[in-house]
Amino acid sequence: MSEKTRTHAGAPLAGVKVLDLTTVIMGPFASHILADLGADVIKIESPEGDLLRQYRPSRSPGMSGVFLNLHRNKRSVVLDLKKDSHRAALDRLIAGADVFLHNIRPQAIARLGYTYERVRALNPDIIYCGAYGFAAAGPYGEKAAYDDLIQAGSGIAGLFAAIDGVPRYAPTVICDKLTGQAIAYAILAALFARARGGGGQAIEVPMFETTIEFNLVEHITGAAFVPPLGRAGFGRLLNMRRKPYRTADGYACILPYSDRNWQDFYEFTGRVEFRSDPRFTRLAERVQNIDILYAMIEEEAPKHSTAEWVAFCDRVSIPCMPVLSLDELEDDPQVIASGLFAEAEHPSEGRYRSVRRPVTFSADPFAIRRHAPRLGEHTEEVLAEAGLDRAEIAAILGDVAAKARADAPNPEPAGES
Repeated sequence: MSEKTRTHAGAPLAGVKVLDLTTVIMGPFASHILADLGADVIKIESPEGDLLRQYRPSRSPGMSGVFLNLHRNKRSVVLDLKKDSHRAALDRLIAGADVFLHNIRPQAIARLGYTYERVRALNPDIIYCGAYGFAAAGPYGEKAAYDDLIQAGSGIAGLFAAIDGVPRYAPTVICDKLTGQAIAYAILAALFARARGGGGQAIEVPMFETTIEFNLVEHITGAAFVPPLGRAGFGRLLNMRRKPYRTADGYACILPYSDRNWQDFYEFTGRVEFRSDPRFTRLAERVQNIDILYAMIEEEAPKHSTAEWVAFCDRVSIPCMPVLSLDELEDDPQVIASGLFAEAEHPSEGRYRSVRRPVTFSADPFAIRRHAPRLGEHTEEVLAEAGLDRAEIAAILGDVAAKARADAPNPEPAGES
C-alpha cells in the first residue's frame, strides 16, 4: 500500500483533520502528539519553512535531526499568507478541517485575517486553538515568548537560585514541551465536547500561565493558605543536597522514601544510629530534617559501585537509577525491552533513529504512517483534496517557486575573492 493511500482506521484520532500553523517546538510538539494518535496533521508553512528545519546537523537543507521525529505523520503545505490567492486556498482547507492550531500573536493573526470569528464563519464546528506566550487579555499579550523567557518569568529559573543563589535555565525546553502537551489535551477535550453536541469553540493556551500552574503543583506549599502558612517552595526539592550522588564508579539517584526504605538503607550502610531517632522515623519528621539524611547518603554512596547500589536498592524496592547520558539511553535494558528506539528509512534522508510514541493502545500499535515531510512536499496533494483546480494549484506552486528563487543567496562571481 502506498504512503498516499495508507489508512490508519484503528487510531484514536483517525478521520480528524488538523491545520497546524505553528512553528519551532511548542505547537509542533502538540501536533506531533495528535499526529501519532492518527490525526491527519497538515503543516502549513511559509515559503521559508519552519525555522526548526534549519538546525544542524542535517543531511540535506531543511531536514534537521530535530525535525525528523517531531514532524513524522504530518503533511507539509507551503502557502504565502501575504497573498490573497494563498489565503483563499487556506480558507478552502479550513472549511474541511476539524482543528485550526496556530501560535501567531493575536494582533498578527488578526492582520492575516484568521481570528476565531472569521475562521468560525468559514467552519462553525471548528476547534480553534491559539497557543500564545501569554494570555491575550493581559499586558504581556503581545510580548514575544521563548522557552528561556518563560523559565525566567514563571519561577523555574528562580528555583535554582533558591538552592545555590544563582538562577539558571533547565537545559531542556521544558516550557515549550509541557505547553505542547497542554495544547494537545485541550484540543482533545474540545473534540470530545463537540462529539457530544457542544459544537466548535475557541481555546487559548498561554505558555506563561500554563508553566506557572505546572510549577506550583508542589511548590505552592504553605502559600496555598490565606493567610499563608509559609512561603512557596517545596523544601525537599530545594535542598542543595538533593542531587545524583557520586558512587565508587559514577553517579546514581539513590532515593529512600518510605519508612521501610529508610530502615533497609540504615541496615545496609550500618548507619543504625538513625533507626530509632525520632527526627527520622516518619515522613513528616524526615522532611523537616532531610538535609541530614541527604548528607548521610552522600557520605555512603562512594562506598559502593553504581551497579552494587542498583542491585541492593532493587532487591528491597528503594528507588534507584544510574545517571545516564543522552548517548547511553538507547542501551538501557528497559528502553531496549520497551522498543522505544528503532531505526527507520526516510525516503530522502536515509536511515535515522526513531523514538516511538511512548503511550500504547491495544487497538492501535504505533506506526510511522508518513516520514517527516520535505518543505511543501504535499502542497499539490492537499490542495487538490480541498477542491482547488489544476490552474489554481499551479499558480500557487509558481508563486512559491518564485519566492524561493528570489530569496536564494546570490552566488559569488567566480574568480573574485
